[in-house]
Amino acid sequence: MLGLKLATDPRWVDLASISIEDILTDHAFCEQKATTNCISLIQLYPEKEYLVEKLIPIVNEEWSHFKMVVDELKKRNLKLGAQRQDKYVVALNIFFKKGGSPDDRFLDRLLLAALIEARSCERFRLLSLDISDDALKHFYHKLMISEATHYRLFIDIAEQYFDKEKVKNRWNEWLDYETTVLSELELRGDRVH
Repeated sequence: MLGLKLATDPRWVDLASISIEDILTDHAFCEQKATTNCISLIQLYPEKEYLVEKLIPIVNEEWSHFKMVVDELKKRNLKLGAQRQDKYVVALNIFFKKGGSPDDRFLDRLLLAALIEARSCERFRLLSLDISDDALKHFYHKLMISEATHYRLFIDIAEQYFDKEKVKNRWNEWLDYETTVLSELELRGDRVH
């Protein structure tokens, strides 16, 4: 469904289980960044009514996810730690078309968002299946469904503004690049990505 070309190493869930506080902290900030990204897209493209209409509810949903993760930390008497650099997203941003046409940059913004949501969905699925904590299994199952919806929404928005074949071709380029990025990054359990 997600089209990802490289599955997450199954050892990632075991590593994530070692420090629930770290993975939840990173997850909380991923939700905050997703909220900010949607707001930024609305600010950059206010004339794109379909995008604005579709992203307004996602802003609210992503922010509610941030709160859910912070609440999960509190239930466990854990603290929201400091935000850390997301090396995965930094590496993906290198592939972003810098200097192409405004349309190329717009398409890349949408596909980058879709890709991050797709990888989050895949990771949340792994946690929902394999983490030893039953409460977190349920927690991540709900969030996995939401992330899948968000991934698909960004693709749908792209297809609203661009030819489907162009979207498909560029999406495949992003997927190929993401495979390289993921294969070169250190496997860490304290990060969602």
